[in-house]
Amino acid sequence: MNYGILGLTFISVNLDFFFMLLFLLKKYRLPQVMLGYLLGNLVLLSASYFIGQALAVFLPEWLLGILGLLPIYLAFHDDDDDDGAKQLSSPVLNVFLTYLSVCAGCNLAIFLPVLVGQSFNNFLITLIFIGGLSLLAVWLIHLLADLPAVADFIESHGDKLMKICYIVIGFYVFWDSGLIRHILGLF
Repeated sequence: MNYGILGLTFISVNLDFFFMLLFLLKKYRLPQVMLGYLLGNLVLLSASYFIGQALAVFLPEWLLGILGLLPIYLAFHDDDDDDGAKQLSSPVLNVFLTYLSVCAGCNLAIFLPVLVGQSFNNFLITLIFIGGLSLLAVWLIHLLADLPAVADFIESHGDKLMKICYIVIGFYVFWDSGLIRHILGLF
């Protein structure tokens, strides 16, 4: 498991949601936001892994490398993620459902190709790693929430950085799955 790619994947999938976290942290207590965000990440990671495992039963790993097209497609496709979930009485549930409504499509499309073909042990390690990154991200955003320079930078460059990350992830999936070696082997 490549932790650099996992970290890059986590950041690129969640970059736009980091703005939402700024607002959620203003509205709810830090532990409530941490728990809701952590649960959202773990649920979507689990869905990505198990969908990938189901596909791997029917298709060879190199062919699953075609899934690398999903993050590349998302890099060039503008979708409006900023809808958010309906406000509920439970802060944890509200953060959880907001995360699912904003990030489910991107999360599944990006993490599925990265996790396909991984062992269950690697998946568990990934859950722990991404869970730790989730908690760290909320804590850091909590600390940085009041710095205007951070918000301005993400506002002006966040979209471009996220697209570059998606493209890098897509090409990594092509390479890691063996798709490129398989195609080059045909020539």
